[in-house]
Amino acid sequence: MSEHIVKILEANFIAHDVKRFLFEKPKGYTFIPGQATEVAINLPEWKSEFRPFTFTGLARAEHLEIMTKIYNSHNGVTNKLASINAGSELIIKEPFGTIQYKGPGVFIAGGAGITPFIAILRELHRSKRIAGNKLINSNKTSLDVIIGAELAEMLKENFINVYTRENIIGYLDRRITIDFLIENIGNFSQPFYVCGPDKFVKDISEMLLTLGAVSENLVVEK
Repeated sequence: MSEHIVKILEANFIAHDVKRFLFEKPKGYTFIPGQATEVAINLPEWKSEFRPFTFTGLARAEHLEIMTKIYNSHNGVTNKLASINAGSELIIKEPFGTIQYKGPGVFIAGGAGITPFIAILRELHRSKRIAGNKLINSNKTSLDVIIGAELAEMLKENFINVYTRENIIGYLDRRITIDFLIENIGNFSQPFYVCGPDKFVKDISEMLLTLGAVSENLVVEK
């Protein structure tokens, strides 16, 4: 698989533990919204440590963008990215991934699982095709939501946040259950896009199938 060395143009925290990187797009490089790439930091001790990151910018944009959770609990790649800034270099490979838009439906994200949906929703909004889509976004607290203001502006009342550890009056403090899905989704024959931790994807997919969704309409990373 081809590798490209690209320079970081912008690097900034957009949440307490989420960092955004804008970097060069190699000539002729293209991706489908929802796809990811393998990324490494172009430093001697890190250049072989590739990790998957999803593109979050528009496919037609002049530059590439990713957003990543920073995990400080161990000395890994994301922890190192916390100290990497504009002017540094990344190594990226070719795009991959099976999450692609199949038509209006419900996006269900757990934590950083929102990232594959960001490029899709941005493209739908840009092309005025976002109507008929809904996003259910589950996080521990409101501080963990990635680009919440932008998503709210795009989706309006079809942006539903679920917080599992907020414990503040006025916030929806619960987990996604079968009852929750029944309350918030009227049609289980439409496409469902599910991304998040493996157990989250498994549990949500099983609940959707129980409620009448068909496996062909479940779009998940494989």
